[in-house]
Amino acid sequence: MIRLGAELKSIVVLGAHCDDIAIGAGGTLLEICGKRPGLKVDALVLSGGGTDRETEERAALAAFCPGAELTVTVLKLPDGRLPSHWEEAKNALEDLRRRTDPDVVFAPRTIDAHQDHRGLAQLVPTVFRGHLTLGYEIVKWDGDLGRLPAYAPLSDDVMQHKIELLHEHYGSQQHRPWYDREAFLGLARIRGIECQERYAEAFEANKLVIDLRG
Repeated sequence: MIRLGAELKSIVVLGAHCDDIAIGAGGTLLEICGKRPGLKVDALVLSGGGTDRETEERAALAAFCPGAELTVTVLKLPDGRLPSHWEEAKNALEDLRRRTDPDVVFAPRTIDAHQDHRGLAQLVPTVFRGHLTLGYEIVKWDGDLGRLPAYAPLSDDVMQHKIELLHEHYGSQQHRPWYDREAFLGLARIRGIECQERYAEAFEANKLVIDLRG
């Protein structure tokens, strides 16, 4: 768990595919890494290893985590087949857990319509049992966006920078009809309205301890 006012020293970011993390939580990473030089960030992506997508992902995460002590692992599980590679994914998460004790974990939402995103989200609490996990959302054709309980406000500059980095580093994805400035900016604006900010990223939260005794 993470408690209100806690000092972040280490985070874990998880993605089923290269670009998931940056789309879902890229603005939040820019905000927290920019304010915490030396923050330890461990990233694990389940697919894309050994391809051009891994090259994109490594460069992108370095840009989204400025000044961080960043470790990136990209595996070679087949895209769209996570349910049949459950054991390999679980082992990868357990390996990561053995070498990390993060203050917060960023991962896909458990209600995501994509089977790879949803499968990874379901695995996380079986490994990171006592940690706050924030489940990010990814706009796509499935139409699975909903009401989420947690928000990370983003400044206008950070939101614009997020969009620039998404287009700079993920050239392989720009043919997708939902991968454009309007989609990313529009969702962030809606989430900002919901939390009375200009822009925001929204997250699913499994458990949150708010310690007000001090």
